[in-house]
Amino acid sequence: MNKTPFTIVVKLGTSSLVDEESREPRIANMSLIVETIVKLRRQGHRIIIVSSGAIAFGMKRVGMDAKPSKLAAVQALASIGQGRLIGLFDNLFRSLAQPIAQILITRNDIMDFTQYKNAKNTINELLDMGVIPIVNENDTLSVSEIKFGDNDTLSAITAAMIHADYLFLMTDVECLYTDNPRANPDAKPILIVDKIEDLNVNTDTENGQAGSKVGTGGMTTKLIAAELATNVGVTTIITLSSQPHYILDIVNHIQSQNNSNLSIDEQRVMLANDVTQGKIPLHTQFLGLPQDTQIKSDRRFWLLHGLKTKGALIIDSGCFEALTRRNRAGLLPAGIIEVLGNFHESECVSIKVIADKSLPLSEAVEVGHCRVNYSATEIRMIKGHKSRDIEKILGFADSEYVAHRDNLAFPPVMPPSATPTPRNY
Repeated sequence: MNKTPFTIVVKLGTSSLVDEESREPRIANMSLIVETIVKLRRQGHRIIIVSSGAIAFGMKRVGMDAKPSKLAAVQALASIGQGRLIGLFDNLFRSLAQPIAQILITRNDIMDFTQYKNAKNTINELLDMGVIPIVNENDTLSVSEIKFGDNDTLSAITAAMIHADYLFLMTDVECLYTDNPRANPDAKPILIVDKIEDLNVNTDTENGQAGSKVGTGGMTTKLIAAELATNVGVTTIITLSSQPHYILDIVNHIQSQNNSNLSIDEQRVMLANDVTQGKIPLHTQFLGLPQDTQIKSDRRFWLLHGLKTKGALIIDSGCFEALTRRNRAGLLPAGIIEVLGNFHESECVSIKVIADKSLPLSEAVEVGHCRVNYSATEIRMIKGHKSRDIEKILGFADSEYVAHRDNLAFPPVMPPSATPTPRNY
């Protein structure tokens, strides 16, 4: 029976590649990772790696024990380590006759939608050529204003960009638990998550879930990445980084199952039984949203997650309701209550809703992003006014809209009635 091949993104943290104490490369684990990836590739799967580790490799090369606080020093370490990291990967993959490619990226590289699509096309072309792209944030040039934040986020954006089927987040625990299993023996594993917003788990950084000494991520960043990826239908899986072959076991198990007609509860029971019987290793699956609720538009995803917001527009609930109707036209100045921050025309800003104008602005809830047709100063002047008054107030009118509908984006799951929806993690 022919099995459907998948497009799979595998995110490797620094602790998967570098020993936490000695800072030596974990060559044995890297070899296992490479063997697993090549086996998946030979089964017909399209594989992308998102890898951390450049700074840690640089630290080892120059004999530095602690990561410096000075930005220029960190960037210098990244430039030293990046070549060594990709060189080691190339040696390991070359021994199995598997070509690879390096892609270094910052948010600045996808600020323009054309560049975003070019990045997507390049990755897909490499996959069509049978090459495994290895993606990393360009720490040599990246500063806080253009950083993705961590490679968990970068891996989710990469998975969404190429419409991957699965995103594997490799970590130092087998799966997501209700609490830190190292501190609480009663912590329970969570096998399947279909609604991340309903999760109630403890990811307290003081309980050891903030990441390793050589990495920057923790369980919270993985939950954020899972939420981002599942919004576009990418099923996200957390599994153990020290056992890379688990990826192969999980993919083979998924291909052998037919869960399309099963309820979520039935899937949980089946997966629990298979884990208990040793048919599949312990892991957590965050299911991609159903087709009718996920983000399908590349542009909408780019607006929500590819751009860094430079400020915010506070709108009322009536304006929010109008914007989210199926035939919405765009954001008019009449619905804007307040402008936060300073930004220029065409920059991306957050859209926040406040249910009651008598409430403090701190109660506003983010519901989406938009690219604006006017600067912050200009929007402050026209907010609350009719569109026909824009030219009289500003002396010109580039558009009747503060943001056109093509430059508006809202996530699949939004706070109901603009009421704050706190996360439990």
